[in-house]
Amino acid sequence: MADCIFCKIIEGTIPSEKVYEDDDVVAFLDINPVRKGHTLVVPRQHSKDLAGTDPAVLSRAITAVQKVAARVTAGVGAEGFMMAVLNGPAAGQEVFHLHFHVIPRSKGDGAGVTFGPHEAYGEGEMAEAARKIRGA
Repeated sequence: MADCIFCKIIEGTIPSEKVYEDDDVVAFLDINPVRKGHTLVVPRQHSKDLAGTDPAVLSRAITAVQKVAARVTAGVGAEGFMMAVLNGPAAGQEVFHLHFHVIPRSKGDGAGVTFGPHEAYGEGEMAEAARKIRGA
């Protein structure tokens, strides 16, 4: 896609610090990292988000995420990692080319994940939500 920054990184017209690549994906350091070593794993095939990605592409991409996450964790001496996919503007997606964030983590690093505020189900709402999801 001509105006996609990640497609330009993949084709090499925009410089990046690549840390892994194969026939299906490219992984490079995020220019605005949550933690040093924060890496983006991006399928070479353009797809705007996870929901619209071909399952075969997705399968190969998540396999690469697994490899990259191990390398990131070892490479920066982290104790673990966090993987995130932001799907759609409401979830905070800013670049509309599927990408996986691999963020190295260590106990007490100050980087957090906030899930909240939490919503409580009222009487019967959980069953109703499950019914709608199953039916969709």
